[in-house]
Amino acid sequence: MANDLRPAKIAKASSKVEDPVRTAYFLELREYRTARAIGEVAAAWRHLERAHILAQRRLWLHMGSHTRMFAFAFSRRDMREMSGQLLRLALVPFGALTGRLPVGNTGRARVSAFIPMPVPEDLRPFVLQDAS
Repeated sequence: MANDLRPAKIAKASSKVEDPVRTAYFLELREYRTARAIGEVAAAWRHLERAHILAQRRLWLHMGSHTRMFAFAFSRRDMREMSGQLLRLALVPFGALTGRLPVGNTGRARVSAFIPMPVPEDLRPFVLQDAS
């Protein structure tokens, strides 16, 4: 599931929509659904993580990414991930209000909710766009 998120491709895909970050987010969610449907659990999580990175500065998208992570964890009966996602769902509004969102954080329960992480190269233009 190669995901080509170069800005030129997103600009073309979003010619009717004027928000490339949002378009990239929904492309990641589409890839997540595809991976989940064919049983590629690791790929499904990877696409949810990438969607989370894109969504961090958008309150409703950010909440949506954690809601989807919780639902996927629930479907996998992963109690650790479920509890981690519930905590993150509670923290998201505070992070949005204070502007304290760790850039690049993948949003999973296995990583600290407070530590910035490297942003994948192909997502950097979108994260930078949202930072400005």
